[in-house]
Amino acid sequence: MTRRWRPHEPGSLAARVLGAVLALLLLGGVLVAGSIWWNGQQAARQSYDRILLGAARDIAEAIRVQQGAPFVDLPVSAFQLLAQAPEDRIYYAVHGPGGALITGLDPRQPVALPEAEQPGYSFFEAELQGEPARFVRLTRRFVERDFSGPVEVVVGQTLRARRAMTAELMLDALLPMALAGLLLIAIAALVLRRALRPLEALSADLAGRDPHDLTPMPVAALPGELRLMVGAMNRFMARLDGQVTAMRNLIADSAHQLRTPVAAIRVQAESARAAAPGAERDRALDRLLARTRSLGRLLDQLLSRALVVHRTDSQARVPVDLREVALEIFEEDDPAALAPDSQTRAADLRLEIGPDPVIVRADAFSLGEAARNILVNALTHGRAPVVMGVSGGQGRARLWVADAGPGPAPEVAAKLGARFNRSTGSGERSTGIGFSIVTEVAQAFGGRVEMDQGPEGFRVTLDLPAAEIAPEETA
Repeated sequence: MTRRWRPHEPGSLAARVLGAVLALLLLGGVLVAGSIWWNGQQAARQSYDRILLGAARDIAEAIRVQQGAPFVDLPVSAFQLLAQAPEDRIYYAVHGPGGALITGLDPRQPVALPEAEQPGYSFFEAELQGEPARFVRLTRRFVERDFSGPVEVVVGQTLRARRAMTAELMLDALLPMALAGLLLIAIAALVLRRALRPLEALSADLAGRDPHDLTPMPVAALPGELRLMVGAMNRFMARLDGQVTAMRNLIADSAHQLRTPVAAIRVQAESARAAAPGAERDRALDRLLARTRSLGRLLDQLLSRALVVHRTDSQARVPVDLREVALEIFEEDDPAALAPDSQTRAADLRLEIGPDPVIVRADAFSLGEAARNILVNALTHGRAPVVMGVSGGQGRARLWVADAGPGPAPEVAAKLGARFNRSTGSGERSTGIGFSIVTEVAQAFGGRVEMDQGPEGFRVTLDLPAAEIAPEETA
């Protein structure tokens, strides 16, 4: 059953993306709201400051000098301006030289530090009947025959209208922004829903697959980001398919190849048991021993091939010096143990390596198994002397084994590398698996197997790409 997309599921990709979009919108909304509040506050201050200044100027223009003293006939226009904020309390006062009150609503003058003064006036804030208020102080100077000196006009009002205007400006700006945010969230949900459709298709494809179906998933119609993910999944499935195939081959090969040797050992054992003591029983025991050795070699080769296939796919590629691979075989392996049926002895076996490293990126164990199988093939089927060598040049690294024999027949050489490829003359000496291990290793590390037949003998070469060592890898 296909699992449906639910954007509200905790931990789901859709919920995370929508949560991130919502967080960005909320953060942007907070920043924009702060900017709107600040700008609205400045706009309200400028608007009502102009009203205060206009009223103060109207009052200052109405000041007259009569009988040597200033006199004010309060103009109606000043109160009309102040009436534009009907909810606010107002204050006005006119003072003559020395602070003498000429007229005003309250003889007590608000005291506060003025802001930066403009020519002839300044604004300041103080309390008016217990409320914060904004004031303007305007000075008009008289120089007449019967009166000379400054006359100061102070006009103020509380801040209710300013706050109401700031709130109104914020609401007028935030409401469309909130609607636009909701619309953006809806659009983001739709876009995300459409973007996740390929994931739903992939999920449906995987859910409907047979458990043994490890074929690659199609990537041509996928977006670039999903193509990377599905490509990695396909590579993983390819490695898994290789492991499963190797396991199936091991099981099939074991079932097929072991049946005949085991049956033959049983027959040889029964023959030896039934044979009369003497030469006949000895011959039966010799045949039983040969069959047992052959079965042991077959088991070793089957397990070795399965292990090599597994390691070449799962082990990390590291710098390996092919000279060390060859040296390890010569130092730790006895030719008689490697190939018991061989006529070649240690005196006829040589090693040719140079002074310079021959580096490849591979798995040392797998290279050792491949080299050992090439050597065993030469010891078993070739002629002395047998030479193992390592050489490099022109971006290639080569590990080779040569013997003085003519090599296999052309029809046999053409099939070398296939599992259980044996010639009619090999008999019990060969399992037909050794060269398949060499071929697997060469292909796994980007190389190839070369065979050369010439007057001097037969030569098998494991040819691999040479590698350079990074400075940190030499530490």
